Amino acid sequence: MEKSKNNQNKITAGLLAVYLFVLTWIILFKMQFSFQDLPDFRGINLIPFAGSVIVNDQIDFNEIIWNVLAFIPFGIYISMLKPNWSFLKKIAVIAGVSLLFEVLQFIFAIGGSDITDLMGNTLGGIIGVGVYIVFCKLFSTKANKILNVLASIGTICILALVLLLISGFIIYKFHVIGELLFMKINRGYTINDFDTAGSLFIKQE
Repeated sequence: MEKSKNNQNKITAGLLAVYLFVLTWIILFKMQFSFQDLPDFRGINLIPFAGSVIVNDQIDFNEIIWNVLAFIPFGIYISMLKPNWSFLKKIAVIAGVSLLFEVLQFIFAIGGSDITDLMGNTLGGIIGVGVYIVFCKLFSTKANKILNVLASIGTICILALVLLLISGFIIYKFHVIGELLFMKINRGYTINDFDTAGSLFIKQE
């Protein structure tokens, strides 16, 4: 029984590591594959439901919803690994990680730091803790095993999507390079530079 529990905890820890890696890529690296493609600005908003969530003078609920959904797994994983922690301790860790992401964005000037994001992330974590409690009520000691199976399926799907994006990015870059070589050989162009989106600055020789 104890060995099975330890094995489940190892699986959960591995899934958490993959989740945090993907979350970092989404939040800090904006799902980009090059540092050149990252935004170069620094902003901070301490007023809830203002700043970056305002689009065309209206609140962009889509961004808020995505911030909530992104942190639901975190609440589940924390609860699975640390079931004996108090509710407040779990939420403090979740809010702390969200705050760390916001601070890093400000320090490295790779996006806006927004209190609404922090609130949305924390709410997502709270929902995740609640989901774990519900699973424990329904499945008792089998809750962790069932959640690990569901999380594994979700993780595989996400990794497949990431690999698809990476392969698409590589194919696109090879396509751009091929066009450059074609223009240089057949049309007498010289490459000066690339912009961050892969567009070309060229001049007639």
